[in-house]
Amino acid sequence: MANTLTEPVWKPKHNQWLIALTVTIATFMEVLDTSIANVALPHIAGSVGASSEEATWVLTSYLVASAIILPISGWISNRIGRKRFYMTCVVIFTICSVLCGLANTLPLLIVARILQGLGGGGLAPSEQAILADTFDISKRGQAFALYGTAVVIAPAIGPTLGGWLTDNFSWHWIFFINLPFGLLSLYLSNIMVEDPPEITARTKRRDPIDFVGLFSVAIGVGLLEYTLDKGQQKDWFSDPWIRTAAISAGVLLTFFAWWEWHHPDPVVDLKLLKNRNFGTAVFLQLILGMVLFGSTVLIPQYLQSMLGYTAERAGMVLSPAGFVMMVMMFVAGRTLGKGDPRLMVMLGYIATAAGLYNLTRLDLTTSFNTVTVWRMLQVVGLPFIFIPISTLNYVGVPREKSNQISSLSNFARNIGGSAGTALLTTFIARQSQIHQMQLASNISAGGYAYQAFVARFQAVASGTAGTAQAAMGQVYQRMIQQATMLAYQNAFYVLAVTVFFLSPLVWIMRLPPKTAKIDPEALGGH
Repeated sequence: MANTLTEPVWKPKHNQWLIALTVTIATFMEVLDTSIANVALPHIAGSVGASSEEATWVLTSYLVASAIILPISGWISNRIGRKRFYMTCVVIFTICSVLCGLANTLPLLIVARILQGLGGGGLAPSEQAILADTFDISKRGQAFALYGTAVVIAPAIGPTLGGWLTDNFSWHWIFFINLPFGLLSLYLSNIMVEDPPEITARTKRRDPIDFVGLFSVAIGVGLLEYTLDKGQQKDWFSDPWIRTAAISAGVLLTFFAWWEWHHPDPVVDLKLLKNRNFGTAVFLQLILGMVLFGSTVLIPQYLQSMLGYTAERAGMVLSPAGFVMMVMMFVAGRTLGKGDPRLMVMLGYIATAAGLYNLTRLDLTTSFNTVTVWRMLQVVGLPFIFIPISTLNYVGVPREKSNQISSLSNFARNIGGSAGTALLTTFIARQSQIHQMQLASNISAGGYAYQAFVARFQAVASGTAGTAQAAMGQVYQRMIQQATMLAYQNAFYVLAVTVFFLSPLVWIMRLPPKTAKIDPEALGGH
């Protein structure tokens, strides 16, 4: 594999930081859209006459479509050119955002969201590959810090902005706001972005299309995403649709891996994973996705279901953490290259584990300010993981493989997020049942604590008829609350322990011989 010291000296015509800002606009737009629709779901369901379960397809359809395009976006970029693919994705995403806002029935909205997901899913891999080719290796850390800022700020303000737009205007505006961002991104991309010579030369080749690989990965990933997203809701393998989807996904993706490994011009170049550094980085991206997306889902879910927060107020808890990550992204970007990056990643994982462990103290009396600070502490270490790993993906790999690298790494993080959310949701449901049985076994109708609670409840209820039964109902409700609270605490504990014990994994990566001038090349591997 090519050494980073021999990378081509191609440079884009325009200022590299203006190019970074250009791709960051689309990044912000797409990531914002993945979180902004969550709070408006009840309003959407009421507007189009759908049930709550039917309305969740507004979210699921986007995630499935996005997951399908991610692994093949690198191949498409090589076929038609990265700039052309990137701008096509922006056009599709922007137009379909407007169609989503105009939709007046659920089927139309779901179709528009599927097309929107196909456009949005192709943006992130293209953007990261553009940054990798635009910046020298010594500046990539800072470039990915700018990119990472948009990635963390957008979901932090998404729920709050979505709630405000829905309350003050209508749910349609959560999609219409993408129009000005999309038009600006298209204008700047057309001027600023260009393909390096390797990509241009690659597009002139007319290799036969691997239709077998293309369809097997598209269908397999779509079925996998459906299984992960709907599994808990449908009680996993007890549902025949989930069972069929999971088995089909496993068969198709296993066949896809075998087929692509032996294909001369694969849709996804899985042999890149043979590189010890990149293979390790992909696995760490998978875990990063589980932690980042999993905790981002669990915290507002806990606040709304257990503490009675509105969606907007729960979003306000997450927002300050987004700004903390923005600051720490730049700190991590500037720190990269001043020491062993493996130590930087390991400390980032340990800090994240400590922040997750701290969240096990969440209870039914935790204040708004307290949980906001705890969330801020939990995300402090994430930039020190995201920046080195994102930079590492491209070091020691030929420039013509940049599109494939970005596709695989983003796909790993996306699947990690989906799998993490699905597994954590199932874990909480199962743990809640276990804790309910444990708590119920300690309740006795003749016990002093139970009798004292009934007496207090009857005194407050002024002795009206049925207070004994009402008191029993209150005991049951409180037991469910306590059991669910303990389940959430267990989930954060499992996340913390998993992250902590994975932190030494980064030392599997090898460092090349040190150079006098370029410390960041310590990230590379051969």
